Amino acid sequence: MSRPNLGLVLIILGLMLETDIGESMRFELESGNTKCISEDINTNTMTVGKYTIVNPNEGYALPDSHKLTARVTSPYGNNYHLVDHVDSGTFAFTAAEGGDYTTCFWAIDQKPPVRITIDFDWKTGVATKDWAKVAKKGQVETMELELKKLYDTVTSIHEEMFYLREREEEMQQLNRETNSKMATLSFFSLVVCLSVAGLQIWHLKTFFESKKLL
Repeated sequence: MSRPNLGLVLIILGLMLETDIGESMRFELESGNTKCISEDINTNTMTVGKYTIVNPNEGYALPDSHKLTARVTSPYGNNYHLVDHVDSGTFAFTAAEGGDYTTCFWAIDQKPPVRITIDFDWKTGVATKDWAKVAKKGQVETMELELKKLYDTVTSIHEEMFYLREREEEMQQLNRETNSKMATLSFFSLVVCLSVAGLQIWHLKTFFESKKLL
């Protein structure tokens, strides 16, 4: 059996593992409207974002109408980044809370309305590292660099698996508590219904007895 090329295997594995760690997109936003993007980030994980309004007329200055407000909030509503009336920006922080972090863009209201195009690159975890600088600083060979990338990627995914397991346990606990509350509510609802039915029967019996129908 022939031995596979180790370098090629490492590169393929690294690319497969890094697929969901970075997110790059381009979208359109009409003036006066809002678009929000969410990312589930684990505690103590580094995240970096960069956004830019695409110039519709290359070679000319960006129109004054092409401005936006950007805001990044944590799962508990804490602001990590907030800027107003800009055409580009960056943010970087280490998540102090685990959960869904949200980046929202508001296009400045214009009359008549205009449509702007935004390039947004959001990276989390190992994808935030500048591997070109790592290679240059350490003077490492390609194979060693791929090993470093693969090791950091595996570590990041290992931590993500534990985080997802914790979230799953939290959801299971929430389901158990919800089921318990529903069972209690159903029991009290049954008691109330039986009580009302008993009172109705007692009232009808008393009424018929008073009318000497029984």
